[in-house]
Amino acid sequence: MEEPRIELNLPEEPTELRTDTRSFLEDSPEDGIRLVDAGYPLAGFLWEEWGVELEEAGVDRERFSEITRGYASEIRLWTMGERPWNHCVAGLAGRVLRRLPRQRERQEIASLEMCR
Repeated sequence: MEEPRIELNLPEEPTELRTDTRSFLEDSPEDGIRLVDAGYPLAGFLWEEWGVELEEAGVDRERFSEITRGYASEIRLWTMGERPWNHCVAGLAGRVLRRLPRQRERQEIASLEMCR
């Protein structure tokens, strides 16, 4: 049986967030890279957009942040203007969707949480 699929809407580009992050990267490259490697600026921004759907699908904020951190090089390219927003956000959405727990895994996790 095929797993039910969720859809992640692709939000408008947060241009001010991108501009601020780019300025920080240019002014303080080492600190800026550490910040982007930690998932900034998209982990928090996209959790606000996608968090409800992801939690219903079995992905908590910590797991989402892990996935976002794994996409840091693409986020950095978008921040610096070397990747268009739609490419960056669609790529991250696809990465997240490919890492959704399967229904059986979600049921096992829910059972374990009830036992705590």
